[in-house]
Amino acid sequence: MGPAGGTARPGRFFGVYLLYCLNPRHRGRVYVGFTVNPARRVQQHNGGRKKGGAWRTSGRGPWEMVLIVHGFPSAVAALRFEWAWQHPQASRRLAHVGRRVRGEAAFAFHLRVLAHMLRTLPWARLPLTLRWLRQDFHCDLSPPPPPHVPLAFGPVPPRASAPKHCTVPLADTQPKPDPDQGAEACCALCTNQLQDEEGPLCCPHPGCTLRAHIICLAEEFLREEPGQLLPLEGQCPRDTGQTC
Repeated sequence: MGPAGGTARPGRFFGVYLLYCLNPRHRGRVYVGFTVNPARRVQQHNGGRKKGGAWRTSGRGPWEMVLIVHGFPSAVAALRFEWAWQHPQASRRLAHVGRRVRGEAAFAFHLRVLAHMLRTLPWARLPLTLRWLRQDFHCDLSPPPPPHVPLAFGPVPPRASAPKHCTVPLADTQPKPDPDQGAEACCALCTNQLQDEEGPLCCPHPGCTLRAHIICLAEEFLREEPGQLLPLEGQCPRDTGQTC
């Protein structure tokens, strides 16, 4: 089992959120938590402990859920992320993140920790989405999230357990097949014949005719990361200088 742990159920949502306190007496306080239902969870926090809220947020509302990270493969993976975000100084993976400095707001500190978490293994290889539920709270993270982590705004869409990272229709990104190749088209890497059922990958960049087996392309991209199973990105083997 990989670092994420646990077993994900199809269609399940697992998210880790950041609450911001709007109460003038406690304004600026934040809270990190785990949820499978963001809308219900924020209602529980604002309803107090009797409604299922946490003791740290009870009686200090109203609270606003300003952002959420979702796309975790399991509840265990999300809970580990939650714990590290809550306790960055106790996490060995975040030893490089500096402590909260004097004068640094709690909100800014938690965003700084989050920025480093998204760039730190094992979280840097998860198919996560960073979603700002309140766009007026949006801030650019430094360092920025990895290229495969999309930035989204607004409420979580129904059953958003697996974010769609491709925003362009496949038919528009893949080059049109060469009619002269027909059924005898070959993989550009292993030179073996491509079968329709194998789903060959095509370079999305205009003018590039690369077609390859998924496995062949994955092995090519992982040459510099031999310990990994799935690549995040890679340079087109056609030497176009483009990132696939």
